[in-house]
Amino acid sequence: MTNAYKIAILEGDAIGPEIMAQAIRVFDVLAAHCDVAFELINAPFGASAYFDHGKAFPDETKTVCDRADAILKGPVGLSHEASKKIPVDEQPERGAILPLRARYNTFANFRPIFLSKDMAHFSPLKPEVIKGGIDILLIRELVGGLYFGSKKRGINGAGLRYVHETLEYDEEQIRQVLVVAFEQARLRKRRLHNIHKSNVLMSSVLWNEVLDEVHEDFQDVEVIHLLVDAAATALCLNPGQFDVMVMENMFGDILSDQGGGILGSLGLMPSACIGPEKAYYEPSHGSAPDIAGKNIANPYSMIGSVAMMLEMSFGMRSEADAVWNAMRNVFESGYSTADLIAASDETKLVSTVEFGDRVISHLSELLAGP
Repeated sequence: MTNAYKIAILEGDAIGPEIMAQAIRVFDVLAAHCDVAFELINAPFGASAYFDHGKAFPDETKTVCDRADAILKGPVGLSHEASKKIPVDEQPERGAILPLRARYNTFANFRPIFLSKDMAHFSPLKPEVIKGGIDILLIRELVGGLYFGSKKRGINGAGLRYVHETLEYDEEQIRQVLVVAFEQARLRKRRLHNIHKSNVLMSSVLWNEVLDEVHEDFQDVEVIHLLVDAAATALCLNPGQFDVMVMENMFGDILSDQGGGILGSLGLMPSACIGPEKAYYEPSHGSAPDIAGKNIANPYSMIGSVAMMLEMSFGMRSEADAVWNAMRNVFESGYSTADLIAASDETKLVSTVEFGDRVISHLSELLAGP
């Protein structure tokens, strides 16, 4: 019996449609070689959705996402000047991304920070620091904290403009993401770095209290506590010390982007946003409006998000591995997109579409077998 999956496709803005076009080619190859079928349903989302429908996350898109087995989302957003044409509450980050996360309670964000030994030259870090590659899994809490707290701005009694934003967590929000992080650590090297700021923030004090409670059920996992500012330094000086990292929402937003920096590009950062009943998958980077339409964007993060979907939502581990291997084959064979080309004089430049062509060709060979 053929497995069939319904996937909501949210192309997003700027380079979103370009890199999404390469990612959805993977589904066609899988359908041709495996006993599986995919129904891909496009729906508007982001700045383009606001201009066409008056909402960054229109009701029709919510319906499509509600009915889908999983969601594949491209990057959203426009330039600073273009964003001024959109009301603050409908700008894609507030009007689309946060509501998407809240709607499906995608509390656990998986962000792999990975460079193989043969891709290590892409990193701006010294070879003696990289030591043959990087392999970190960053787990970020995604639906709480400062981003989701109450927000207020106005004029105070002294006539000064002010803003008030609330950082709020309860113990269950903290516990659920910590359980996920411990489970992942148990599957890998049984080492978990807990990133916090308990010397200043009461939210981190509670976070650490809950972590100690959860740790009782995972005594086989070593926990290393590290302040977030020290973690930022350590990621540059000794990334090899990390395996699984867990942290609250804003810390995760910042450090995962730094993770892209030590890889050499956010174009190498796919991610999974996992909830109790549904997940969505997206590149960790923005929509890069300055290079939109130039056929130079790196589609690795978008295609990698498909690989994460295959494994995490559909249980297709071997097929996901084939997608990863196909992408890494492109880089390890000496080809690169423009964001990484300066890393080596010997690297041959390929466009967005050419990268996709090479991935699809190699993936087809892998799935066809000997």
